[in-house]
Amino acid sequence: GRMTDTRRRVKVYTLNEDRQWDDRGTGHVSSCYVERLKGMSLLVRAESDGSLLLESKINPNTAYQKQQDTLIVWSEAENYDLALSFQEKAGCDEIWEKICQVQGKDPSVDITQDLVDESEEERFDDMSSPGLELPSCELSRLEEIAELVASSLPSPLRREKLALALENEGYIKKLLEIFHVCEDLENIEGLHHLYEIIKGIFLLNRTALFEVMFSEECIMDVIGCLEYDPSLSQSRKHREFLTKTAKFKEVIPISDPELKQKIHQTYRVQYIQDMVLPTPSVFEENMLSTLHSFIFFNKVEIVGMLQEDEKFLTDLFAQLTDEATDEEKRQELVNFLKEFCAFSQTLQPQNRDAFFKTLSNMGILPALEVILGMDDAQVRSAATDIFSYLVEYNPSMVREFVMQEAQQNDDDILLINLIIEHMICDTDPELGGAVLLMGLLRTLVDPENMLATANKTEKTEFLGFFYKHCMHVLTAPLLANTTEDKPSKDDFQTAQLLALILELLTFCVEHHTYHIKNYIINKDILRRVLVLMASKHAFLALCALRFKRKIIGLKDEFYNRYIMKSFLFEPVVKAFLNNGSRYNLMNSAIIEMFEFIRVEDIKSLTAHVIENYWKALEDVDYVQTFKGLKLRFEQQRERQDNPKLDSMRSILRNHRYRRDARTLEDEEEMWFNTDEDDMEDGEAVVPPSDKTKNDEDIMDPISKFMERKKLKESEEKEVLLKTNLSGRQSPSFKLSFSSGTKSNLTSQSSASNLPGSPGSPGSPGSPGSPGSVSKSTSQMAAITTKGGLVGLVDYPDDDEEDDEDEDKEETLPLSKKAKLESS
Repeated sequence: GRMTDTRRRVKVYTLNEDRQWDDRGTGHVSSCYVERLKGMSLLVRAESDGSLLLESKINPNTAYQKQQDTLIVWSEAENYDLALSFQEKAGCDEIWEKICQVQGKDPSVDITQDLVDESEEERFDDMSSPGLELPSCELSRLEEIAELVASSLPSPLRREKLALALENEGYIKKLLEIFHVCEDLENIEGLHHLYEIIKGIFLLNRTALFEVMFSEECIMDVIGCLEYDPSLSQSRKHREFLTKTAKFKEVIPISDPELKQKIHQTYRVQYIQDMVLPTPSVFEENMLSTLHSFIFFNKVEIVGMLQEDEKFLTDLFAQLTDEATDEEKRQELVNFLKEFCAFSQTLQPQNRDAFFKTLSNMGILPALEVILGMDDAQVRSAATDIFSYLVEYNPSMVREFVMQEAQQNDDDILLINLIIEHMICDTDPELGGAVLLMGLLRTLVDPENMLATANKTEKTEFLGFFYKHCMHVLTAPLLANTTEDKPSKDDFQTAQLLALILELLTFCVEHHTYHIKNYIINKDILRRVLVLMASKHAFLALCALRFKRKIIGLKDEFYNRYIMKSFLFEPVVKAFLNNGSRYNLMNSAIIEMFEFIRVEDIKSLTAHVIENYWKALEDVDYVQTFKGLKLRFEQQRERQDNPKLDSMRSILRNHRYRRDARTLEDEEEMWFNTDEDDMEDGEAVVPPSDKTKNDEDIMDPISKFMERKKLKESEEKEVLLKTNLSGRQSPSFKLSFSSGTKSNLTSQSSASNLPGSPGSPGSPGSPGSPGSVSKSTSQMAAITTKGGLVGLVDYPDDDEEDDEDEDKEETLPLSKKAKLESS
């Protein structure tokens, strides 16, 4: 019913192998008898579509744990931990009662079971001694206490009793008083015992104990105890680091004392987890899960509180953009904002929406624009990261802003152009930043995620804007480098950048029909691109070829006339001849292009190629492609001389031409009237005779998908490499340093490129009609360069099978090379 709506609203989390909580979705939880599972079960149905997010039988002997009032955590199987996070305490209590009822437990407990079955005699022992007697807390008895803690850890029942005894007697505070005594007396033996005791208490995994240990008055002493690891000859100076080196910089004063305390606490607990506690053994891993959750849910709270602090955010943005703010301060501010956005990734969707709305009302985009225009590279790179969160979250919001500001500003300070500039000027030899930015640009110019409202379409407006104000910035490096018949700069980095630019242009050819066609023909872009066929870098030459192949694949007579008029097969034939008869990717890819013209019977191009280049190609006999083209050409000639020869075919053909002619009219009209509201990309432009394309695309989404998957994995590996580096060294204080949020992020961002319903970038693989398959395939095809140089040529065509093997052979050394350079 409606009443339970928010009460039973939960988020389902599972613990991944990096011991990070992954969000599996939001829904409503209920408990009922499930016939198939033969028992009372917990069910969570997704609020988006009612699908089942969770169906879990309440096992009579699973240990369920209730934490922090709104969290229920349990292990479903050996390595499969689940958590339900409730929006409201009341709902959590209801479900907790259900679980306790099934297990015959009193709902006042925090944990329903001992985690491991005890042997009979142990049970018997414990029945006779109801509670656990702790030795009185004195210096002389530390060894005894340490032994008690160590001996209790392996037995769940004894852990439970130990934890209760520690809670009831305020024992932790007493231990910390002894810690001061030991430090004053320099009693090293006592300090070593205290290290073991406190480490043992961590492993009890009890929220109630953590709340004491992490309180303002105790946490620094707890960290102090952990400095005296008996296995190290020298004690570690954690407190000194936390108080002197990592002074908590309030980038902007925080007025709410509770919030300030939460931030301090989270930072320090994160520090304990990352730097102080020894890396847990496999046995201890599960024991620290409560610590992970403690940090995670603290962060969620911090973002919520900061967001409500209007004054804080107003000051933050004012200082960020103020010319007078000094450089170091600005770095802190922008890093803070970046961390803040990273935190927000852990929020539930509705909270995340609110978060980004708050930021955009505060003017985050104009602020980023100011920062991206500054000299400081560090600040700019942090700003780029923030920009990427925004684009992934809501590309339309970014587009709208950019179009509005174009009315008041020159092209060169437009936000998108600043982004393109950064891409072009990326100094990293691996172009890590440029690859990220290219991905963002692709998202921004992708019609798939653009909205159409009744009165206007975002696409018509935004693409009109992009081609007028931004395209020239994007193509500048290409045009600058192709004025002669060879690329003027041909070093690896330039080649990589040009390959990225070609990637995006190829994407445009596929998705932007008339805007890009206008641009290519007016600016003679294809001729310039084909200069790159002469690059010494095979991957770049192949990118150039792929661009041309995409254009020919459209079978559009406008493009064909342009190609013939400018003799644009010349560079391709030249490259073919220079390559000799070597059987490699270049050879196969060029042959495939001519084969396509032959199979599709593109008459104008067939005639053009044979009339101009037959002499050069007639001796190629290891494939039949060119002889076949010549044959087509001769049949064409014969038909022109003797029309009766094939009257039936000509009737069919005329029917087809008539339809083509109509398409051409539509198209010419579009040249003059590009604001047509109903003009959807790919509607009037694809000649109707193009029936084969879809089938081809559908044929091969699998191998493309595999390619994407490989890529995605390699991307995630790269990101993880980068983040872990920063994870373990001494952290410079920002707001958090969790390698976790970052890696979660990656997976989110890569998911947003998956095909899905246009409205929700994140619904991977919605089944869709065959039509949608071809769309998503093309999207995948466009993404292939991201992870380096894997499979840059992937024509969705019959040749794919034969190319597979030498495709590997070609790309291996290249990707190896990339790896070497990055290590």
